[in-house]
Amino acid sequence: MHPLRRPALIVAIAAVPILAADRLPDDYPAQIESWRTAREARLRSDDGWLTVAGLFWLHDGENRFGSDPSGEIALPQGSSPARAGRFDLKEGRVTVSIEPGVTATSGGAPVTTMPMRPDTAGDPDLLTVGDLTLFVIERGGRPAIRLRDKNSAMRRDFKGLSWFPVDPAYRVVATFVKYDPPRMIPIPNILGQTEPLPCPGALTFSLKGRPFRLEPVLEEPGATELFVIFRDQTSGRGTYPSGRFVYTDLPKDGKVVLDFNKAYNPPCAFTPYATCPLPPKQNVLAIPIDAGERDDGHHAAQK
Repeated sequence: MHPLRRPALIVAIAAVPILAADRLPDDYPAQIESWRTAREARLRSDDGWLTVAGLFWLHDGENRFGSDPSGEIALPQGSSPARAGRFDLKEGRVTVSIEPGVTATSGGAPVTTMPMRPDTAGDPDLLTVGDLTLFVIERGGRPAIRLRDKNSAMRRDFKGLSWFPVDPAYRVVATFVKYDPPRMIPIPNILGQTEPLPCPGALTFSLKGRPFRLEPVLEEPGATELFVIFRDQTSGRGTYPSGRFVYTDLPKDGKVVLDFNKAYNPPCAFTPYATCPLPPKQNVLAIPIDAGERDDGHHAAQK
């Protein structure tokens, strides 16, 4: 799975069907509320971001994991045996080996040892130990183990999402200015790394009588949506400080519907173990976007 790629359900709910770019659907408020309900359900699910409870960078050689706090990968107390196994990193590849007597599965099948495919190679291999899931991610060429815990405190204590009221004025029809060829633009992340991603063109639009421009990116080859990472004058003043995300359909007849009522917080708003992209400087808007998901300070500690 690509480092920035969203889980499948979010992709499925991201784009509410529209009849025409400049026509507001009759049931537009209901569509947005339905999308928001699905967004929250995804966060609360077993593989939602609220269950992400650890991130452990691997070093070459043996990386032990289990509930023993002296191991390189210390799992929550009581969640696994003290010594459950090890991840071996050699020449950039990760192999897991399970201790005798420990039950671990992948895809429902028992595991004693197996190579671990990272998220950059498609969907990563998932290792399950009790209520825990471990898998390999890569960021800037560095491999790490990401941990999901179905019983995480973040999931248990989650109070629900907060939204601005639905406002059709923030559903804007943008003109797509194609780049031929697409430009590679640097996308920073919270780790201090930068990844170049393809930008197929710019989105130009008017909001409250003022012109604006944003540059979306494609997260992976064959992407079927444009991904916009942006900040605005509400960032840190009612919305998540580092910025928010919004997705659009690909351009049709040179137009794109950019709906800020579906702007939402990055995973870093919910877990300190995400590796979120940050808005490029050209995507900082000099206007408050009082639409989409709010941040009321009840999320995870900000990174």
